[in-house]
Amino acid sequence: MYKVALNFEDDVTRFVTTLPMETVADAAYRSGINVPLDCRDGACGTCKCHCESGSYEMDGYVEDALSDQEAKQRYVLTCRMIPESDCVVTVPASSEVCVRSQQADVHATLTEINRLSDSTLSFTVSGDQVRAMHFLPGQYVNVQVPGTDHWRAYSFSSMLNQADESVSFLIRVVPEGLMTTYMTEKAKAGESITLRGPFGSFYLREVKRPVLMLAGGTGLAPFLAMLEKIQQDGSAYPIHLIFGVTHDVDLVELDKLKAFAEAIDNFTFGVCVASDESSWPQKGYVTDHIEPGHLNDGDVDIYLCGPPPMVEAVSSFMQERGSQPASLHYEKFTTSSK
Repeated sequence: MYKVALNFEDDVTRFVTTLPMETVADAAYRSGINVPLDCRDGACGTCKCHCESGSYEMDGYVEDALSDQEAKQRYVLTCRMIPESDCVVTVPASSEVCVRSQQADVHATLTEINRLSDSTLSFTVSGDQVRAMHFLPGQYVNVQVPGTDHWRAYSFSSMLNQADESVSFLIRVVPEGLMTTYMTEKAKAGESITLRGPFGSFYLREVKRPVLMLAGGTGLAPFLAMLEKIQQDGSAYPIHLIFGVTHDVDLVELDKLKAFAEAIDNFTFGVCVASDESSWPQKGYVTDHIEPGHLNDGDVDIYLCGPPPMVEAVSSFMQERGSQPASLHYEKFTTSSK
């Protein structure tokens, strides 16, 4: 049995004691502390933390969740980390997000479905239980595919609309995908849909310095919620978003980005398309459009949400340039093939 100090980013420390061969994540949840966690199998990287001191055993995870270089730097996946001594672990989330709570099912009403393009759609849900859900801009929920026991994870693409108690989400259209098939062929406004959450340590922190947002595909969703929050609260610092997609058909919600640029004095954005066949004027990947000014000599908070290759490309970009941001928060997602 070992004692593990969990240091949260709001300078709060909580202590848990692990049982023999018990992971840090299991010990935390047994103690009523909901550290960031999703798959529990070392596959998603949601529970990535940094071990400041102590020894531990960790195996049974995939490199997409934790690279060899990160492991050498003592980054850990708490769902696979078994202490072999007392340890100190830094958790990239606030203690407020990790307070004990039951992730109860939220029963909502499907109120709207919009086909934004051939590759993307959005849906909106509402209801009393949705209003009671407390989430931070950037977090996600698991949504049950109606009529099945399958769940899909989607980031909130809006804050709560107080007028009609609704929230919205973006979906990547997957041919023959369970949720795609439901939304495009079966779903009707007024039907019930079940959500579970919120989850995730990817959320907007207090804006204390310039911010660089990097979005790939439907990874734009959490940034729309973040920008809505920033519009409400205001910001004294510049905020720049780079939205990258593969094909022209993936360009969605540009009107919303333009509206945010008009409403938020110091918000700017750029959009790029990777395909050589694109007619969009800005070509290439997100990393092709990161300028030195966006990095502000390292005094910048970077938020990154996109598929694994994009996350890894940005990480390599920063390492090659020897640039270390004040903070880096990211959400790595993969699109379900079914």
